[in-house]
Amino acid sequence: MKLRHSLYALALAFTPALAFAHPGHDASGLMSGIAHPITGLDHLLAMLAVGLWAAQQKGAARWALPATFVGTMLIGGLFGFEGMELPFMEQGIASSVLALGLLVAVAVRPPMAVAVALTALFALAHGVAHGLELPEIASPWGYAAGFVAATAALHAIGYALVRVLPQAAAPLVRLAGAASAITGAWMLAG
Repeated sequence: MKLRHSLYALALAFTPALAFAHPGHDASGLMSGIAHPITGLDHLLAMLAVGLWAAQQKGAARWALPATFVGTMLIGGLFGFEGMELPFMEQGIASSVLALGLLVAVAVRPPMAVAVALTALFALAHGVAHGLELPEIASPWGYAAGFVAATAALHAIGYALVRVLPQAAAPLVRLAGAASAITGAWMLAG
């Protein structure tokens, strides 16, 4: 019951972001920044998967993976603000949905350095994409604050789902990872 109420409250909190997702209303950029990760299926799935995967880890990896993603994504966003593009950026984002989904589906626990490096690589692609989509009238700092806040919230939702659900629900989390991986494969094929 508590989880359902929390999800309703979260949906209500993000409702203004959806209402102001189109240009012309958000000179600060904050609401556009919040809307970008939430309204893009590729970003949404990857960021939830980071939270799910982090919750499947042990020790410091539980906080290191989301923190690495947010920090590296912000650096990528700054590159995007400057107009820098990554080769195969869209394929990299779709690959992140596929790979992170697979990592959740098999609940893999690689060495910390490998997990952090993989997370950073995916976060860089997402960050550059966010930065390149800065609305013309928006403040880059407000927009960055928005996409960082939304990303952290999506990581927290994924993490909380794994940690709050009873252990018997672990197969459902793995199924969610598999569904994300299938979606990532579909995105790569399209």
